[in-house]
Amino acid sequence: MKPVGTHCLLELFGCPAELLDDAEFIGESLREAATLAKSTLLQEISHRFLPHGLTALALLAESHIAIHTWPEHRFAAIDIFTCGPEVDPEKACGFLTEKFRAETHSLISVPRGFTPEYDPTTPKG
Repeated sequence: MKPVGTHCLLELFGCPAELLDDAEFIGESLREAATLAKSTLLQEISHRFLPHGLTALALLAESHIAIHTWPEHRFAAIDIFTCGPEVDPEKACGFLTEKFRAETHSLISVPRGFTPEYDPTTPKG
């Protein structure tokens, strides 16, 4: 049995600070990432922090893509959770790593909704 979804935790280091503080660039990047992941964009929301930094969320039919930026540290934390057999969150992670011109990155991909100890298709009782 396959997991219900995949949860990617992506950290980007050494990104140009101006990209991490550009709301239009970030919104465009999330939309492109959603398309590359073969997901359906439902809604976008973002919030700018003062003096800098941004949090943005792309709500997907298959779950979400979220980004939190710290331009002063040249760092972004990105969270991509998708469900369904056709989506490809790892492809979106690769795209965002390149798009934000990260010097280095860390990616953890976690299957969600299934473990060998719990198989929801097995009858209980």
